[in-house]
Amino acid sequence: MPSFQNGFPALKNDRLLRAARGEVVDQVPVWVMRQAGRYLPEFREERAKCDFFTMCQTPALACKITLQPLDRFALDAAIIFSDILVIPQALGMQVEMRPGEGPVFPSPLSVPDDLAKLASPGDVCSKLQYVFDALTLTRKELQGKAVLIGFSGAPWTIMAYMIEGKGSKTMSNAKRWLYRYPEASHKLLKIITDATVSYLVAQVKAGAQVLQVFESHAEHLGPYLFQEFALPYLKQICDEVKEGVIKLGLPDIPMIVFPKGGHYALKDLAALKYEVIGIDWTVDPFLARQLVGPNKTLQGNLDPCALYADEEYIDKAVKEMLSKFGVDRYIANLGHGMYPDMEPQHVSTFINAVHKYSKT
Repeated sequence: MPSFQNGFPALKNDRLLRAARGEVVDQVPVWVMRQAGRYLPEFREERAKCDFFTMCQTPALACKITLQPLDRFALDAAIIFSDILVIPQALGMQVEMRPGEGPVFPSPLSVPDDLAKLASPGDVCSKLQYVFDALTLTRKELQGKAVLIGFSGAPWTIMAYMIEGKGSKTMSNAKRWLYRYPEASHKLLKIITDATVSYLVAQVKAGAQVLQVFESHAEHLGPYLFQEFALPYLKQICDEVKEGVIKLGLPDIPMIVFPKGGHYALKDLAALKYEVIGIDWTVDPFLARQLVGPNKTLQGNLDPCALYADEEYIDKAVKEMLSKFGVDRYIANLGHGMYPDMEPQHVSTFINAVHKYSKT
């Protein structure tokens, strides 16, 4: 019989938790953004049966998909299968996942008066019970062989989608709000932040052992806009989630912030309470370490497209990456998510190389 902690199977592999806290590890922990996704044939088989958000909203299916990559690869973490856009859905906005186009909001926010259409952030968790059920089921099914990561989008990233209505190369409509409607922008960001805090605390209660906040659109801001419209809300999320978790009587939980394209913000982010800062492939690891200092864990940062190379190249690229990051205060990952046409075998080569070259 497995031993249990807090009603869950005891954790047998705490490598990622130890790295996040700056403790010694026997080898560098590794996981991959979008590790449960379309590059896996078993995922495509499930996806052919139903639409994307039905998969997210069906706990048994979300659990099954979350565990698919762990059945194949020696990963140190599972990340729950969900989407950052469940928050705008819970705030009352319609989101569709269209083939070849990605997420689309049929009726995006256009003017500040549209904020009146949004539901109260206090009601969000009652509409996202399916995520919490998926987390609890997955934590049990993992049997302690890896940590379980919960996540959310950062407020600016979510706001950008809610206004743009879909992906954008410039985010110019969302940025227009920042310049033209700064007061309304802060009001919207506060709504998203309050919803996100409740959502992340509830994820921990449901079984998440690590949390990641995706600031996927940091590259569109720059130092001034980031400090005004992103940083304060990232700080509020980290501070209030940690407070909320302690109030539940649960131990402090490591938190990761990933500012894609936000190289200019690394020093500011290092002043916050996130234990881990993710960096994309455009950032030199030596510079990142200089900017964040010795007391933060770094995560990243192989160019995802390097997985298109042959296995010999991937092996060498991982060896070089590890030589730059070192083995302390480091979690190996890609610099962004997997792409659908990548070879599962190349993911395996990446993961195995991390373990091979980082054994202490």
